[in-house]
Amino acid sequence: MSITSQSATTSCAEQLSAALARMKQAHLDEGPASLELRRDRLDRAIALLLDNREAIVAAVSADFGNRSREQTLLSDIAGSVASLKHCREYLAQWMQPQSHPAPFPGCQARVEYQPLGVVGVISPWNFPIVLAFGPLASIFAAGNRAMLKPSELTPRTSALIGELVGRYFHENELSTVLGDAEVGALFSAQPFDHLIFTGGTSVARHIMRAASENLVPVTLELGGKSPVLVSRSADLAMAVQRVLTVKTFNAGQICLAPDYVLLPQEWLEDFVEEALRFVATLYPTLRDNPDYTSIINPRNFDRLHGYLADARAKGARLIEMNPAQEDLADREIRKIAPTLVLDPSEHMQVLHDEIFGPLLPIKTYRDFASAIDYVNSRPRPLAAYYFGEDADERQQVLKRTTSGAVVINDVMSHVLFEALPFGGVGHSGMGAYHGVYGFRTFSHAKAVVVQSPIGESNLAMRAPYGAMIHGLLDQLLTAE
Repeated sequence: MSITSQSATTSCAEQLSAALARMKQAHLDEGPASLELRRDRLDRAIALLLDNREAIVAAVSADFGNRSREQTLLSDIAGSVASLKHCREYLAQWMQPQSHPAPFPGCQARVEYQPLGVVGVISPWNFPIVLAFGPLASIFAAGNRAMLKPSELTPRTSALIGELVGRYFHENELSTVLGDAEVGALFSAQPFDHLIFTGGTSVARHIMRAASENLVPVTLELGGKSPVLVSRSADLAMAVQRVLTVKTFNAGQICLAPDYVLLPQEWLEDFVEEALRFVATLYPTLRDNPDYTSIINPRNFDRLHGYLADARAKGARLIEMNPAQEDLADREIRKIAPTLVLDPSEHMQVLHDEIFGPLLPIKTYRDFASAIDYVNSRPRPLAAYYFGEDADERQQVLKRTTSGAVVINDVMSHVLFEALPFGGVGHSGMGAYHGVYGFRTFSHAKAVVVQSPIGESNLAMRAPYGAMIHGLLDQLLTAE
């Protein structure tokens, strides 16, 4: 089933409420999903993606203006399928109760993982498939049902998701809600059993406030300004290539993209030279190159140009990496050349806002400790990236900074490891999913105790209190 409304009308609110009520009742009536049913739902999600991959590719590219087939297949389709397959492979193991030592003779203690019920999913526009079906993998694995609100900024893709979901899933298993930001606000106010939102920090505040009215637990996957720290022990060419591979992928419209680089001051010009050389090998042209993604819409196109104008006006040196020197001013095409922002000051917007585009500020440092201090002076990022071989510096990054993840000598590769948690901390988010971490996020860990008929753990509470309780207290109230 797909609920479609262009605005937050009374009818839309009633449809949302009724659909959620039906799902919750189905969850109660049918009981916890079996291993077989959970695997079946995962298999149907895989089939949905693989059977319709070309339609999905076309819809995503049309929404962006241009995004390559290979990029969507790699990041959105293959990424989703990897998450779904991983859950399918390990699900039986995750579902097993966990036994724990019991302090009383004959007593048993264990944790059983119980489905929460119905989970709300609010997914973003930048990777509209994997950031919907990635969470759904964990949600289905945990035995839940879901309602999905995809982004209104990718309307063709969202409409296609709604159509496909209706073909592969019963409306009481998975449904979609299509509409604008007002519909999204209505969606976030529903009494779900859990809500996961992927997007920006400012919207996350509204999501969390709305969810709190119903005491709905939330997982927030946000972003922030993920730093790259380049050590004097680093291979500079390798660092430049790996940073710019990710920064130009999807034109930098990635929550985990490097947002600024901290570089030894004497390496600045070498970094620029290598960056110009490498980008020319990736994208000899930009304007009509199908491999180089457009900016999602005119508003974001103008926002990024605004950052450049602000930086230029405040004294930054801009290095536009436009190998063919093409005119990219056309707001219909919405291509922005990868651009280095050198010598940025703290007064520039590009150092305060999450960039979400192919602009990369480069700050220099004299000593590594000052680079660590700079990272720690800012909100906690979704990831931190360190390039270098210095063991002490690595430990400083790992122990003295706080981020959702740390990757050494690479960028963003941690998301390829399904067994690792994906999530932020502080301003970059709360909670995590992927693998067993997602299974547990969308499960209730229920404590279960089975007491022996011949033992009673609460016997000491029974009045009248005498020698037995006094002896027990003497044993308990010690530091040993």
